[in-house]
Amino acid sequence: MTTRTYVGNVGCLTVIAHARPQCGQVRSLMLVIATIAGLASTARAQWTVTNLHPDDFASESRATGVSGLQQAGIAGVAGNIHACVWSGSAGSWTDLSPSGHQFSAANGASNGQQVGWAALSRQNPLRHASLWSGSAASWVDLNPPGIVFSIAVGVHAGQQVGQILVEGGDIGHACVWNGSAESCVDLNPVGVSESYAAGTSGTQQVGQAIVGEAGHACVWSGSPESYVDLNPAGATLSNATGVWDGQQVGHARFGGADHAGLWSGTAGSWVDLNPPGASSSYAFGVCRGRQVGTASNGGVTRASLWNSSGSSWVDLHAFLPGVYSGSQAASIWSDARFIYVAGSGYNAAQRRSEALLWTKEKCAPDFDESGFVSGDDYDAYVLAFVAGDLAADFDNDGFTTSDDFDAFVAAFEEGC
Repeated sequence: MTTRTYVGNVGCLTVIAHARPQCGQVRSLMLVIATIAGLASTARAQWTVTNLHPDDFASESRATGVSGLQQAGIAGVAGNIHACVWSGSAGSWTDLSPSGHQFSAANGASNGQQVGWAALSRQNPLRHASLWSGSAASWVDLNPPGIVFSIAVGVHAGQQVGQILVEGGDIGHACVWNGSAESCVDLNPVGVSESYAAGTSGTQQVGQAIVGEAGHACVWSGSPESYVDLNPAGATLSNATGVWDGQQVGHARFGGADHAGLWSGTAGSWVDLNPPGASSSYAFGVCRGRQVGTASNGGVTRASLWNSSGSSWVDLHAFLPGVYSGSQAASIWSDARFIYVAGSGYNAAQRRSEALLWTKEKCAPDFDESGFVSGDDYDAYVLAFVAGDLAADFDNDGFTTSDDFDAFVAAFEEGC
């Protein structure tokens, strides 16, 4: 099976196989001296896109979550949807559907865990929230005792979120788990008819609560009492779908148009991410100050990336071959070296959705991602290293050690 990887800048697309872009390396002594002295050098990088679709058998596929080198999602298998996980290539596809279950889906991934749901059969389609650790055999049924239906949507730092049906299976309540069915905590606030949770940072949970007859984006901190309504002024509807380090993302509706946006814990902190000229947009994921989702522009739904403002919009769809008539970015992860975006594109020639992975190698020593290499990057790396932040995991082995520090110093001296 051939892995299809696309690499290039907007307006210049080349198709290659099994490739990854490299920062332009300039090894001149003058650059080293200028860098250490605090004189900025420009950082350069480009995006690649890897098609994760398992061509041999899958009728469709979508990537819904990404964490480091791992992606989670779904694939169509023998007429049924199966939860699955990849590790960066179509051939790495692993079926997560638990034994005896006809349908399943994975909605998110984090630190070796995947979450979603599983259902026994068409005759017994009730879904159970599910947790995996990379294999079908690792499946954990998160459905709480006495609950007839549940789904898990987000996962991070060993915590899972989603929704359970209560009161005879008619009303949905947001729920947060910590690895077992019995650990479920009902997050539905007093006075709110329904709610669900879509994302977690491990300490904060985000989702939507029905206030009156309208859905309002909201954030919790582990209990119903911690509920905060994020619906921005003037919005008739809103929804929060992702959270990272105090920043929440989702969308809000103004005058009938949905706009991607982000918050920092309050309704008043809303920032509109809708790109200039876009008729609508949605943000689904966030990681270290970047947001991903979709924007409708020129009649095409385009996978999108932001860096916390509407003007920062990057059209990820532009890096795909012309055979893709639409695309979406569902999840983002970044570490010291790479940015990973998981999503899907509609292949018009094959008439199917295909899981995709966008990857960009950062200019390694541009640690503060300012676009330049300077002494500020050295200072920022030292702070992250001392704090034990995995962002300082420079060799991407899952640990922060002296090897990472040595690798950063070598890259810093080399520049980009």
